[in-house]
Amino acid sequence: METLETFISNWWQENEAEVLGWRRHLHRHPELSHMEYDTTRFITNVLTSAGMEPQPFPGTGTMVDIGDDGGKRRLAFRGDIDALPITEETALPFESEVPGVMHACGHDVHTTVTLATAVALHEYDQKYGLPIGVRCIFQPAEEVMTGGAKELVKFGALNGVGRIVALHAEPKLRVGRVGIRIGPITSAADTLTITVHGDGGHTSRPHLTQDVVYGLGALVTQLPGLLSRRVDPRTGTVLVFGAINAGHAHNAIPMEGSVMGTIRTGDIKIWRKFQPLLEELIADVLRPTGLRFSIDYIKGVPPVVNDDATAALIAAAVRKVDPHALVEAPQSSGGEDFSWYLEEVPGAMARLGCWRGTGPKGDLHAADLVIDEQCLGVGVRLFAGVVGQYAPEAAGDLFTDDLLPE
Repeated sequence: METLETFISNWWQENEAEVLGWRRHLHRHPELSHMEYDTTRFITNVLTSAGMEPQPFPGTGTMVDIGDDGGKRRLAFRGDIDALPITEETALPFESEVPGVMHACGHDVHTTVTLATAVALHEYDQKYGLPIGVRCIFQPAEEVMTGGAKELVKFGALNGVGRIVALHAEPKLRVGRVGIRIGPITSAADTLTITVHGDGGHTSRPHLTQDVVYGLGALVTQLPGLLSRRVDPRTGTVLVFGAINAGHAHNAIPMEGSVMGTIRTGDIKIWRKFQPLLEELIADVLRPTGLRFSIDYIKGVPPVVNDDATAALIAAAVRKVDPHALVEAPQSSGGEDFSWYLEEVPGAMARLGCWRGTGPKGDLHAADLVIDEQCLGVGVRLFAGVVGQYAPEAAGDLFTDDLLPE
């Protein structure tokens, strides 16, 4: 009987060209959040052609179970399937054919890795039997707030799941490397609009009214600093304003103005109390001005907080393939709706290196992002390796002092 690792290695050698074709098809035909109908149809066709029975989600997206769970909770893998409203500028032969839409965040890679993993594990299960039950989730709408993951959780995508794993393409990391960390790997990302109200007046008589522009300036300059004195800076908490709007004339104090920005943190406890804290600080800043305010606060996603045991599973799987491939991933200030799954079950996200090793590294959400497709094989082997390492009752045995590189 072949080991799972040997089987997956041979399977990849035999099927690499076909899998690359899947990725290029997805890249050529991107679809925006909640509109991934053709993408879902493509995924479903591949799964059913391989002999599996995918279970569709309402609207778009699907999932498939592989292997017998044996009465135990399944290991899940998440691949997000939506693209971004960006016009591609790569000149690749399989460049996006959809005007103004591009897979600029690597979701075509995530989808392809998850799809190939499902097909390969199904073939292994048919031949030898998987040691555990696996679920592959193809999730729509990661790129919009508050993320498609939250809806899938309500739908029951995690029913019977004990642990979940995801990969995210990382163009700053060389292909072949995998980044992992314990604790927060992304940040919560909320948006806020603060609207300030006054009576308005003439700029020659600011003492007779409430100066909206002055109040907005005070908020922009003081609020981030005050926040840093109320929140532990080690949490990666940051408030940044991106727009300020008020007035139309040089000699008139407007009656209303607003500032818009984002607030991010890697600490889920801080995230949960952001809004009341901000309202308190805003009131303190504006109290001397006599201005009134209202706040439109939109909660985004929590931080992705990798739990110790799942990070250990990923680290062990990486080391089994290549002892030198594992690196410590930095915490990102970006948001990721994979966090909604981790509100329900333990899990972890790893960074999948996709920089070719020469030339510019590129960046996510950029029109010229080019990904080294060798990362696909790395991702499939890693997911399969996690399956091979997974044993919930023995997860504690994986902990060592050198879980992550120094």
